[in-house]
Amino acid sequence: MATYKVEDDLIRKVWFLFLERCQILTFEKGLKLDRGAKMKNIDFREVRIDECGKMKDIDPQHYIKNAWRLVDGKRQLVEIDYHEKSWPDGFERYYNELIEIIKADGVAFGAFDSEEKLLGIATLKKQHFGKSAKYVLLDSMFVTYEKRGLGLGKALFNLCVEKSRDWNVDKIYICAGSAEDTIAFYKGIGCVDALEINEKLYTDDPRDMQLEYIV
Repeated sequence: MATYKVEDDLIRKVWFLFLERCQILTFEKGLKLDRGAKMKNIDFREVRIDECGKMKDIDPQHYIKNAWRLVDGKRQLVEIDYHEKSWPDGFERYYNELIEIIKADGVAFGAFDSEEKLLGIATLKKQHFGKSAKYVLLDSMFVTYEKRGLGLGKALFNLCVEKSRDWNVDKIYICAGSAEDTIAFYKGIGCVDALEINEKLYTDDPRDMQLEYIV
């Protein structure tokens, strides 16, 4: 009788594990389907210079609980509990830079909804720099607050990667804001610490993390 009890318990545990796994897979599939449905009516394309004003459509607010900081020479997560409610350094800075990038043969990719509202944007400068490799700069990337977590940022970044390949460069250089979730996003899509530091970009804000992506 004891043997049957052990076998019954084992079968019961295996069955429960099977049901639990099925629930997890169903949940994950549901998430993917939900994200796919929400991405279905989004148009990813280059932003024209006459559309630069659409940047006002984007809600750039960002709550930062933790950020990476140098503490005693080591990079550590530090709680800063800061809510950036608008554009860092002001809307005009990004608006003017967007116009200049397009005029200088750079590119801006946008994610537009069915009503042509701009939901996200990524800008890439065409000017090359670097000694050990040929770099181009991902100047900025924003996804509007209510559409984060759907894959828009990754899709915009992938368009920048494709354009970089067209330009025959080696790497994309990113001065990433030091917020924990920002760095997790870039690391999650394959970015790593930059092997070559652009001193000018670094000194503009030493708190930024200098990353690169091999194209």
